[in-house]
Amino acid sequence: MSEIAGVRDNLARRFTRQRVVFWHDPEGDYAAELQHLNLPGVTAIQVANDEYAIKHRLLHEEPTGKFLVYRGGAVPTGVGNWLLDLELAYGVFTADRVSLIRTELGLTAEGIDEALRAHEKFFRAAKRVQSLKALLEPGDSPDQLRAKMTAVLLGQQEHSLLELTRALLIEKAAGGNAKFESLVDYQLDEFYWGGIAKIYGYTWSSPTIDDFVLWMFQQAIRGFRSDQPGGLRNIQLDFNSLRFDLRSQSALATLARRTAKSIGYASTIESANFRDLVSNDLFEEVEQKIISDLAREVAARTATAREVAEVVRKRKSSIWAGGYRKLYAAIESGSELLSELSTLTLTITSFDDGLDRYQQQWFRIDQLYRQFVYAARTAPHSKPLEDLRSEVEKFYANKFLFELGNAWQPHVDAAGKWRSSLLRPQTAFYPEHVAPITKGGRNKAVVIVSDALRYEVADELRTRIRQEDRFDAELDAVLGVLPSYTQLGMAALLPHSKIGHSHDGDPVLVDGQRTDGSANRTKVLKAVDGKAIQAEDVLSLSRDELRDLYSQNQVLYVYHNRIDATGDKAGTERQVFEAAEETLRELVDLVKRLTNANATNILITADHGFLFQDSALADAFYLSTLPQGDEIVTTNRRYVLGRGMKQDSAFRTFEPEQLGLDSDLQVQLPKSIHRLRLPGAGSRFVHGGASLQEIVVPVLTINKKRRSDTRLVHVEVLPESDKITTGQLVVKLFQSEPVSEKVQPRAVRAGLYVGETLISNQPELTFDQESSDKRDRYQNANMLLSQDANDYNNRSVEFRLEERIPNTNQWRTYQKALYTLRRSFASDFDF
Repeated sequence: MSEIAGVRDNLARRFTRQRVVFWHDPEGDYAAELQHLNLPGVTAIQVANDEYAIKHRLLHEEPTGKFLVYRGGAVPTGVGNWLLDLELAYGVFTADRVSLIRTELGLTAEGIDEALRAHEKFFRAAKRVQSLKALLEPGDSPDQLRAKMTAVLLGQQEHSLLELTRALLIEKAAGGNAKFESLVDYQLDEFYWGGIAKIYGYTWSSPTIDDFVLWMFQQAIRGFRSDQPGGLRNIQLDFNSLRFDLRSQSALATLARRTAKSIGYASTIESANFRDLVSNDLFEEVEQKIISDLAREVAARTATAREVAEVVRKRKSSIWAGGYRKLYAAIESGSELLSELSTLTLTITSFDDGLDRYQQQWFRIDQLYRQFVYAARTAPHSKPLEDLRSEVEKFYANKFLFELGNAWQPHVDAAGKWRSSLLRPQTAFYPEHVAPITKGGRNKAVVIVSDALRYEVADELRTRIRQEDRFDAELDAVLGVLPSYTQLGMAALLPHSKIGHSHDGDPVLVDGQRTDGSANRTKVLKAVDGKAIQAEDVLSLSRDELRDLYSQNQVLYVYHNRIDATGDKAGTERQVFEAAEETLRELVDLVKRLTNANATNILITADHGFLFQDSALADAFYLSTLPQGDEIVTTNRRYVLGRGMKQDSAFRTFEPEQLGLDSDLQVQLPKSIHRLRLPGAGSRFVHGGASLQEIVVPVLTINKKRRSDTRLVHVEVLPESDKITTGQLVVKLFQSEPVSEKVQPRAVRAGLYVGETLISNQPELTFDQESSDKRDRYQNANMLLSQDANDYNNRSVEFRLEERIPNTNQWRTYQKALYTLRRSFASDFDF
């Protein structure tokens, strides 16, 4: 019901008693509404300097008709008012705006009329009134009315001081001021600042949003300490809500940056030890200080890998962490890498010992290096990592690549034949990994061949696949062929009896057939009812099309090429680790698509691995000796093919039969990790040689299970008392087991409730500790009671851990514990 409806009802009642109603509207508020009254049988007349004509009509022309005579503006006095006699006879109606508004809103509380009169301008717009009515309750007090009026002006449904403040701070962060100006325009600014003073404790003779923001952050810097009873508990609670609620988190971050700059916060923590700042996430400068100092100490070996991991874990909950995840990831992997290298002993007792130790342990160094370089290269700010990057590059290249290559080379030199009793040869991949699946024709197999998928990348792929629900993956390895390059490695994976180079090296032949390209590989696979297809073609198929493709072939070879395509070009070789990251994502997606097309037996392997270092190679890593021979067919950075090759101590020369190749081409490999310097070719990314990184080729076996096999880690609540006697409560929480591939992290929020009434802050916690040491898996929920908690003394209080319902913004209770709130008057001073 609009305000004019109240006027209509009042007039309608008058017309039940009389035929003429005179309406004086000095302000002209209702002139526009006159034609919309729609009073049955009543003619509305608006006085427009025609008083005599109106009188004649009322008394002589239509003496029995019903008329509403509306006069807007000032009314002439005395004899100047020609309608005075009739007005005296019938009486004059004047719309009492306040009473009409009160009636329309249905408000009954004492003092409401004064509030309505003070903000009369607010009620001139029907749209505002309708929005307000939707929020009101009949018994609302004047303050509740003003709060809800404020909410309407701010475009809010909620009218608590927290939500009103949230709206104003979001506007301020965006550089606007219109909403606050509307409060001033409708005389509600004093009410708002009164609430801020009473509830939050901010008092100033000329308050502004900017000054309030500065005051709020200054209180946060001081830990919201106050000498006043009850302290600054309400602003502390609401400040946390403003900062961590997704609705206002971005705005508060913007305001924090402005505040930090205006008070010169960075200079106040310049000399602080970063360890003392780990629990502080008030300003972005803290994040930057911790990262700079942590990276510096890792480079200087003054921070242990365990300490670094703990700092990084704690900082994950910082509101600033999102912009610095790559930096933290680089620091953590760099720290672990340097820690591993500091105790690394690169002793190899035999050919198989080298293969085993790389497969079981040393691959992790390559993995950490890749993770470090990828994070450092893709971080938005890499300057803090300069010293650490220099240390990592130096130690990885000299301490690991060079020394491992030198330790491994004697065993390569001593190998009369290229074979191992530990790893089966890559040429046996089909008979030993694929054929057992398809034997008898009952089962099908899918083989994904990812070019240059190094063993350490496959290990991370294994982890990512196992983290998917109902997926299992096991990683094994085969001994890659020599030379370790694409044409030969791809051919080795196909079914065959003989393999060897053609006269000019490439293409490689199996049983006399070419193996280059999908068409030729499909011809080879036809013998086993198979087909070769490119990964991008698979990804372009619909689910039904992919199911048809899978059903029509006993064996499907899917060829994926991103790492090698990126690394083998001089212009893009430094992006090879970015390509590895994309490969991991694409292969997981490819596996999911294939299993959705009914594939149950999937193998992922590679043609070869690779050597890579991000820094430019020293001259010592290049051979000064050039290969010599009667006929040199192919010269690559890591291998040479030819006939009548001259023996040279810089090379390891293999006869084709030593490598199991059916050809007449000899193979020469630069020893250790050395390269041949070739014009126009890159040098950081190479393969073709006999280093462990190049020839330990992964074989990942993937199966999809019928039942779910992932779960969230369990968290226990461990109360140390059943009573709450102060304004703060610390609740100990325990992660019952380490997080792993199948046991995943759990994110929760904590709160204290009486019924459904929240009486505390709501800290959010993540339980993602991988440590097997129980001492590392405890966390505390630090609960801060609101002043509203005083209303529930001697009542039962429920501590709840809640978790978000997947794909919603709703929460459900996960764990709980009961307490009794028993606070004395002295507890009012515990701040």
